[in-house]
Amino acid sequence: MNELLTIIHVVVCLVLILAVLLQSGKAGDLAGAFGGAGSQSVFGPRGVATILSKVTTISAVLFMVTSMGLWIVSSKGARSVVRGEAAEAAETTTVPATKTESEDVKPPTEVKKEAQEKEKTAPPKAE
Repeated sequence: MNELLTIIHVVVCLVLILAVLLQSGKAGDLAGAFGGAGSQSVFGPRGVATILSKVTTISAVLFMVTSMGLWIVSSKGARSVVRGEAAEAAETTTVPATKTESEDVKPPTEVKKEAQEKEKTAPPKAE
C-alpha cells in the first residue's frame, strides 16, 4: 500500500510541476498584448489557460490527498528502527585543559598586593 501510494504521489508531483511550468504568466507573450492567439493557437487564446488551470487544480488536490495518505500510512506502523538492539555505550575521552589568556590575568586584589610588596622592597625615592 505504501509503495503504491508513494508511486502515485511522485507521478502527481511531476504532473503538477509540468502544469505549473507550462502556464504562461498573466501578460502572456507579445501577441497576447494585442489580442492575438500567439503560440497557443491550437487551444485558442483562452483555451489553454483553462485546461492547464484545471490540470493544476486537480493535481494540487491529488498531491494534498496523497500527502495526507502517506502521513496516515506511515503513522499506523509506529515501530522503532532499532527495535530489539541495545544501545552502545559512547566512548568518552578527557582532554586536559589548556592555559588560556583569562588564566594569565590576575584578580585585582592580587595585583594590589603585588604592588604593595614592590613598594616595600623598592629603594627609597630621592627627593
